[in-house]
Amino acid sequence: MTGRRPIDPPEIALARQEDIAPQDDPSLPQAEEADDDLLPVIEPDAAPPALESLATGRDAIVRAARHAPAGPGVYRMIAADGAVLYVGKAKSIKKRVLSYTRPVGHTNRIARMIAGTASMEFVSTRTEPEALLLEANLIKQLKPRFNVLLRDDKSFPYILITADHAAPQITKHRGARNRPGDYYGPFASVWAVDRTINALERAFLLRSCSDSYYENRSRPCLLYQIKRCAGPCTGEVTTADYAGLVREARAFLSGRSRAIKEELAGEMERAAEALEFERAARLRDRLAALSAVQGSQGINPRGVEEADVFACHQQGGATCIEVFFFRTGQNWGNRAYYPRADRALSEAEVLGPFLSQFYEDKPCPRLVLLSHKVEEQALIAEALSEKTGHRIDIAVPQRGEKRDLVEHALQNAREALARTLAESATQARLLEGVAAAFGLSAPPRRIEVYDNSHIMGTNAVGGMIVAGPEGFRKSQYRKFNIKSADLVPGDDFGMMREVLTRRFARLLKEAPRDDAAGAPPPALPPLADGADPAQAEPDEALPDAAGDSPWPDLVLIDGGLGQLNAARKVLDDLGITGVPLVGIAKGLDREAGREQFFLPGRTPFRMEPRDPVLYFIQRLRDEAHRFAIGSHRARRRKDITEAGLQAIAGVGPTRKRALLRHFGTLKAIERASLSDLEQVAGINAGTAKAVYDYFHERPPG
Repeated sequence: MTGRRPIDPPEIALARQEDIAPQDDPSLPQAEEADDDLLPVIEPDAAPPALESLATGRDAIVRAARHAPAGPGVYRMIAADGAVLYVGKAKSIKKRVLSYTRPVGHTNRIARMIAGTASMEFVSTRTEPEALLLEANLIKQLKPRFNVLLRDDKSFPYILITADHAAPQITKHRGARNRPGDYYGPFASVWAVDRTINALERAFLLRSCSDSYYENRSRPCLLYQIKRCAGPCTGEVTTADYAGLVREARAFLSGRSRAIKEELAGEMERAAEALEFERAARLRDRLAALSAVQGSQGINPRGVEEADVFACHQQGGATCIEVFFFRTGQNWGNRAYYPRADRALSEAEVLGPFLSQFYEDKPCPRLVLLSHKVEEQALIAEALSEKTGHRIDIAVPQRGEKRDLVEHALQNAREALARTLAESATQARLLEGVAAAFGLSAPPRRIEVYDNSHIMGTNAVGGMIVAGPEGFRKSQYRKFNIKSADLVPGDDFGMMREVLTRRFARLLKEAPRDDAAGAPPPALPPLADGADPAQAEPDEALPDAAGDSPWPDLVLIDGGLGQLNAARKVLDDLGITGVPLVGIAKGLDREAGREQFFLPGRTPFRMEPRDPVLYFIQRLRDEAHRFAIGSHRARRRKDITEAGLQAIAGVGPTRKRALLRHFGTLKAIERASLSDLEQVAGINAGTAKAVYDYFHERPPG
């Protein structure tokens, strides 16, 4: 289908509902705080398309070009199955689309893209910069096969100084900026934010406690005692003086670090001259804390107050882009990205689209430094300037301090890519060993591991983790709250049946396979597509973020023959064949290295205790344990919060009050040792053990 749908300028960033994929459901996996890096992708070499398919695609483009608008906008090339192959922008859509109809002169990548095109759709914009912004938005949402993909959905952490309280709080923040206040960042990692906040607490004595904690204080907390808070909660500092500290902190984070340091140094000297040595010592400590903020950042430029530095390096068909963040003359960390791109694209050809997508949902500094000159560099700068409301300069420095920053980033990109290529090569060898051990036709690209967790049948949770050539795919993890009312508490087989039934029934609905028997896993290229780290909540059957099939090439079940038979029955009842199943039974006395493996139609066997493949499978199983137990504990903790300590057998209102009076908080009770619990008045040894076991006993399963 073709057509022209102009859109209003304010809606450029989001597009119309009919012009984009559905917005992310809030129930779907969201980014967690982990900072695991994505692994690089090397696309396998593809043969040129057949002349017949190339002609068919060209005919479809010719038909679509008749309705293409002559002005600026965005176009989409769509396959016969409705998948978006490519999203592009153009100053004149009609001219750009007609360029694809030339019979010769296309690269192999463009030819394959043309051959797969069955239809096109267009969106008009007022200007070319608006088209660039819309293109970046659509690429991130639709993930077209032939575009350069950022492959990152993690939000960056920021420092927030709140503005909704008489005594503003300093805290780290990630996600939507719903709370009033000033946000400073981005920081490359939560670790960098925590380190900076710790130093700023010593330098400016701002509170980091929550508002509820602040309101309930009757005496200063430990942070006041160790000189990391001014103590506004109990009036240890006047409102006016605390407001002055807040102003200094905001000025420092806004770039006036040198002025603040000079001001503190002057106050320290005046205090010393007036023989106010205690005050001078406090100012000295604050000044040292400020120096620590800047001195611990590694490389800190003198002439660059605010900039992002992008350095791109390619090796072995993979691309790494290292990004450094500089704010207030400080290095606020760096992060490596491995965009998915055709191996025929040069570093500059990858870096340009990456840059547009990177700032689609992030604030842009006034200066962006690049290692390579990219196509339409001026247009990208114009679009970002229009989006942010102030001028953005994009430059490729050739000499001086700015060039040194780019070279430093480039060196980090080389080292990061070398490390990840080595890790991926090792992973590929392990997957080949898995295929040999379990009789698979090819190394698996997607392994799913299932485990259950509960205590005496309560708060039962099933967990599924996913791994592949790039490692753990945490955005694909799923947890299943056991819902069946017919299950006998502690029925592990019944829990596994429910988990697998929900998982594969949904998978059949969302991503049905063309062949009932199921195709064998595809041959493994040198490296494979990856997914961003995140922890998932719902039990959805969604396609992999990198475009791989959501169907597993291998399913590992934590359990012996009984669990394996339960899994086989579920798949048989659903009419699913061709999915390899393996049960992993724990060794005698749960001894690692003595695991026994059960496969349908094969005699159970063990691997050599020092076999690297065995270690790899143990890592998969342990990760499934960790995820299932973590989900179980989170559900149990929620029940405790809602029901109180009375959820523990033997603990009523009187003993609950005794425990809280002794320890103060639920968290302290959870961390208490058995001997500490036995010291509480009114708590006997049996009750103390029940409380301790409730929080510390490892759930079976």
